[in-house]
Amino acid sequence: MANPLQLAYRTQKAIGVFDADPVYEALPGFTKPEGNLRCCVYSGCGRYFAYATNEGVVIVDASVGHVLTSLPIPAVYELSFSPHGTYLSTWERPAKDENGDATKNLKIWRTIEELADGAEKQPIGKFVQKSANGWNLQYTEDERFCARIVTNEVQFYNSNDLGTVWNKLRVEGVSDFALAPGKNQNVAVFVPERKGHPASVKVFNVPQFTSPISQKTFFKADKVQLKWNQLGTALIVLAQTEVDKSNKSYYGETNMYLLSANGSFDARVTLDKEGPIHDVSWSPNSKEFGVVYGYMPAKTTIFNHRAVATHSFPLGPRNTIIFSPTGRFALVAGFGNLAGQIDVYDLEKDYRKITTIESGNPSVCTWSPDSRYILTATTSPRLRVDNGIKLWHVGGGIMYNEDMVELYNVIWRPVPANNLPNVDPLHPVPTPHPSALAYLGTVKTPSKPVGAYRPPGARGSSTPLHFKREDEGGAAHSVSNGVPQVGPNGFGRPRRQIPGAEFAEPARPSVPGAAVDDENLSKTALKNKKKRNKKAKEGQAQGEGATTPNEGGLAPPRESVDGRSPDRNHQRHHSRSQSRSNNLAVRTQNNHRSRSNVRQANAPAQQAAPVVDAAAAAAQSANAKKIRSLQKKIRAIEDLEMRHAGGEKLEDTQLKKIATKGSVIKELEALEKEGH
Repeated sequence: MANPLQLAYRTQKAIGVFDADPVYEALPGFTKPEGNLRCCVYSGCGRYFAYATNEGVVIVDASVGHVLTSLPIPAVYELSFSPHGTYLSTWERPAKDENGDATKNLKIWRTIEELADGAEKQPIGKFVQKSANGWNLQYTEDERFCARIVTNEVQFYNSNDLGTVWNKLRVEGVSDFALAPGKNQNVAVFVPERKGHPASVKVFNVPQFTSPISQKTFFKADKVQLKWNQLGTALIVLAQTEVDKSNKSYYGETNMYLLSANGSFDARVTLDKEGPIHDVSWSPNSKEFGVVYGYMPAKTTIFNHRAVATHSFPLGPRNTIIFSPTGRFALVAGFGNLAGQIDVYDLEKDYRKITTIESGNPSVCTWSPDSRYILTATTSPRLRVDNGIKLWHVGGGIMYNEDMVELYNVIWRPVPANNLPNVDPLHPVPTPHPSALAYLGTVKTPSKPVGAYRPPGARGSSTPLHFKREDEGGAAHSVSNGVPQVGPNGFGRPRRQIPGAEFAEPARPSVPGAAVDDENLSKTALKNKKKRNKKAKEGQAQGEGATTPNEGGLAPPRESVDGRSPDRNHQRHHSRSQSRSNNLAVRTQNNHRSRSNVRQANAPAQQAAPVVDAAAAAAQSANAKKIRSLQKKIRAIEDLEMRHAGGEKLEDTQLKKIATKGSVIKELEALEKEGH
């Protein structure tokens, strides 16, 4: 039987180590330390476990829990092992000695060494390290060399001789570096923007530092994250600025670049959704990586090693992507200020979604070394209540739950890939611990969300599109960027929108003398219009071509439907193309007409407005409504077709809707023929 998986946790008063599935109990040989415990860590090989107390650092055998050795160094704040656990680094808070000089607070120790009787263990290297960020040495995969950054250079050492600098990589203004894992002994260095010059990332081969084998220059980069794949053959550069000059974000702009270690490829990764880059992660197979990006609801896309998108997951409130150690699964989750949902996908089964886990509000989420379990934990100081750990099976069921008081950290014990059992992570499903069943008994059945208040007139109707998220069919997120919006004609303020009301089509300018559409009239106005049309027909039948009773009198011209006389309507619609003098002449002419009865009598008779058949107009309006409705359906179907072609999984109802496209087009063509 293989050794069970192991976890270590640190709370306010103790450090514990316990075995997970299938035993779920504390490691028998480990004595739980208590007191002020600042940190704990496993070695990369999983052989050692170390923790720091006020008296010193203790190193134990992770398999049985027995103490192997201790280091006489109090007040350690950080611990870290080399890749194979040969060396242990400790970091203390910066201080000064009696002469006012900075003390060497970064110390490197050999983890296991034979000492003479009574001899005290001594560090093999000491350095001054003021910043807690990037405090540790970086080792090559074989632990042959290690490196640290100083002003304008990266210094390399033989790991067993830290007293002498073995080589130097001189780069003016270097602020960050990353040694490549795997057998490729490469190093990437970052130089931020300086005096108008762009930022740059350069890749060198150790120890050939004369010229870079790959490099990329770009602007908008105050700091970066350098992410190598596990083989050390490709590098992701996630660049970020402190300030977003376009005022779209409080947190600066983000851009992403991809470089190959041999210089054969470098490019900016093009993202098709506006917004920040929330997370990026390499797959353990080193051939693909995942990115979560864009304004919420964010988009998650898998890219290959040439920065070509291969698959996109559905939009949703997500900001984290983590691949399983075997590379078969990926979890896409929303943590922080999001709801804590975790979507698990099987990448080998056509990106099929396995389950969605409602994890609450965790601050820690990691895969187990065998890819069978997902660990979530709520820790302090982010949240000081509801602290504890939960283990979930990859299929979605909860396996273990334990509540703790002020949990600070929890970590898996690493297991080499060749020591993992070759079994299917999904089957069989393990038996849950009794604590998991007790937890399920306390979880309330999720009730239907009440939702936002809706006035009585809007209840029972569908939600307007502008209140929906993009993943629910609403409009895409857009940033106004502080620029005043304009109306539909390009001038002035936009039309005021009423919350809860559907979008209205912008009013089309009316043509002088044309009849007003019946669909835009109220019932009373439509009734009055029919009466006027009836009277106009009767008057036209009685005396066609005869002079009207008002002709030559003092009565004002007949008003149109909108309340303006034909003369005023004509003047309003042509006011932009006429000069001020012409407007004055028209007004003077109108005044003469109203004051002179003789001129009124000699004026030509006013022509009657064209008669519109009300029934024909109503039928035409109904056809126009149907045509607009069918056109809207076709646009929705085409949008679904584009999403389906992009690899998105659609619901059965959406696929059925796509299948109706032909019948909708035929119906639309028939209506258009009737209209002509």
